[in-house]
Formats: sequence, C-alpha cells, structure tokens
Amino acid sequence: MSEEMETPGIESRIPTPDLSCPKCDNLLPQGLGIIQCVMCGSKVNVEHEGTKRKWREEKIGCPVCSKVLVVGVGKRPANLQCSACQSHFVLKPNRPKIEISCPSCNRKLRMNKKPGEREISCPACEAEFKISF
Repeated sequence: MSEEMETPGIESRIPTPDLSCPKCDNLLPQGLGIIQCVMCGSKVNVEHEGTKRKWREEKIGCPVCSKVLVVGVGKRPANLQCSACQSHFVLKPNRPKIEISCPSCNRKLRMNKKPGEREISCPACEAEFKISF
C-alpha cells in the first residue's frame, strides 16, 4: 500500500471582509462567491474586487525554498507552483482569529473566528459559556 504525500500548504495573510447576512444579520462564513449562512440557511453572493486584487498581488515565500513569489491568482485556496524549485503547494484561505475574555476568570482566549454559536470551556478555570457571531 503506497502512502500519498500531502501537498504542502501555507495560509494567506489577506482575509475576506467580515460580512453579515442580509436576512438574519449574523456573521457569514469567510469567503467569496456563493456563501450559505450557517444560522438561517440563506445563500448570499459575496463579491469583493478589492480582496481579489490584494490576493493577486500578495507576496508569499515558497514553503520549500523560501523564494518570494507574487501569487497572481484572485481566489483562495489556490494551487501554486514555485518558479524557482518547481514544488507544488496550496495557498489556503486566511482564518482570522479573535480574542475573547472568559466571563468567569477574565483570561484572554484566542480562537478561530467562525459564525454561529459555540460552547466554550475555559482552559484556566473550566467555566463553560456560549459565544456567538
């Protein structure tokens, strides 16, 4: 049985803008194109030419040889090939992080920002609480 090698990947530094669902006003998932609201199920066509332009102009370092490359592609994820070492890799979408405070002990917690309601357990005091975006 042969093992498949996973294509190396790096995360883009450029996030899509935070947008609210026009129907329920909750945070939409990150991305461009047809996005489905996780709260009400509405489908929203998100186009943002400014973000696509920044994505095309983004400079990244090859994960294999560190050569600085201009991406040239206005979408994420993007399958890329380094012009210097010919290695293939994936430029993944940016996953913005947020910082919240535990309502019990005030410890700062950092997590991926995503829409919907989540149950959180504080690693410091083990208090459980809900957050939603």
